Amino acid sequence: MGAARGLRQNRAWQDAGLLAVPVGVNVSALQFRQPDFPQQVAAALRDTGLAAEFLELEITESVIMHGAEAAIATVRRLKGMGVKMSIDDFGTGYSSLNYLKQFPIDRLKLDQSFVRGLPGNPDDLAISSAVLAMAKAMNLKVIAEGVESEEQMDALFSRQCDELQGYYFARPLPADDLARFIAGRVATLA
Repeated sequence: MGAARGLRQNRAWQDAGLLAVPVGVNVSALQFRQPDFPQQVAAALRDTGLAAEFLELEITESVIMHGAEAAIATVRRLKGMGVKMSIDDFGTGYSSLNYLKQFPIDRLKLDQSFVRGLPGNPDDLAISSAVLAMAKAMNLKVIAEGVESEEQMDALFSRQCDELQGYYFARPLPADDLARFIAGRVATLA
């Protein structure tokens, strides 16, 4: 599993006393469909010493739709290990709500294409509101991707979006810079 470096880094941050939060790892369809993928994940967790609860695997809707029964079985095996699961770029693929209800996932990642026009675009507002309402009814968390303004943040928080990510908060950072960024944020919250 190529994400072992990210798992090791997360463990190092935890050992340094920084926030213990899951690391999100995008999983390709090719990786996910490998018969031994759950064993690869277990080995990566074992080798890095990271607890399964601090790993969140992100799959796209297309992964779910191709070989749905096998995908459901794989997700259940990963969830049985304690790994968190999310559907990335939700709303951009060819999802089936029937399959969505069968997947034991933890959260949906609302694609930035539905965030970009907030709060002024009525279609983006309607779609993001519908996804948030559906997720709440299904006891799923939602993270909105691509938040770039205070107005977008306010529109999403006013609709009870659980988490936000995007350039409004920070650009991607190297590991050392991120550690300082997190430490600074924790200090201001204390």
